[in-house]
Amino acid sequence: MVEIEKKFTVNKALWEKIKKPAPNVIKQSYISDDKKCTVRVRIKNNKGFLTIKGETINISRSEYEYEIPLEEAKAMMDEFSSKILFKNRYEVLIGNHLWEVDEFKGKLEGLIIAEVELKSETEKFELPNWVDKEVSNNPRYYNSNLIKEL
Repeated sequence: MVEIEKKFTVNKALWEKIKKPAPNVIKQSYISDDKKCTVRVRIKNNKGFLTIKGETINISRSEYEYEIPLEEAKAMMDEFSSKILFKNRYEVLIGNHLWEVDEFKGKLEGLIIAEVELKSETEKFELPNWVDKEVSNNPRYYNSNLIKEL
């Protein structure tokens, strides 16, 4: 499976003005953060997930995600991870695209990143007014790198 996504920083003042749905609460860590292959363990609300992602080329990469038992996700985090990232994720429909907006917690508090998944790298989409600058090709904003700042 291929994931094609654009990533943007968010203007906090404009973001705070919009009506939002209840967030999904996410806790995640990385078992492997190699450039060619990251392996992520995530707890989203009360469900566990294991995700394997390939190297990003332009704005595309391979992605395989599997739901796993919650207790196994917790055990993997405890056994294989030294750092855990916390964030609230909001899903906002803009035009025909679902935007995922992450408000990071803890040491990353104040950082807000928005992502939109596309069907192709050239697909057109509507930019919400609360989007700031594009950071799709800036590795600093990959979650696997942000966790290193904790």
